[in-house]
Amino acid sequence: MKTPPIYVDTSVLRGCFDQDRSSPSGRTHWSATSARGGSSPAVRPPRGGHAELEAYSAEVLTVSTDALELLAAYEAHSVLGPRYRADMLHIALATVANADLLVSWNFKHIVRFDKIRLFNGASLEQGYKQLAIHSPREVTTDGHERDSND
Repeated sequence: MKTPPIYVDTSVLRGCFDQDRSSPSGRTHWSATSARGGSSPAVRPPRGGHAELEAYSAEVLTVSTDALELLAAYEAHSVLGPRYRADMLHIALATVANADLLVSWNFKHIVRFDKIRLFNGASLEQGYKQLAIHSPREVTTDGHERDSND
């Protein structure tokens, strides 16, 4: 079975590649997409893990005009405040890349039912599909196969 497109944000990358951090995501292997900053000076590139992730044949995204336009829609809807522009950019990049799922440890701004609804509402208005957003614990099995009766 083909793995669906998954966008892994930098909170997960830090958990996977930071040896000093205790995280259940450390043993996870995904076919993943993540973000790298592009030409927009107003957006800080996410930190860490890109070389390691690329070694697993993951696609690393650059900030596109489409992603910045979707980011502007999130800002217009006040999904998050301007201080959290980088968090909104993760959602925009995943949405524009047509990912099926975004995985994040960011429970304050991203993995929240109310925020997910706001992000998806703005995305739908701009002609994009809805994006499923979950924590690593919700989408991994830590290498153990799940019983088909679960």
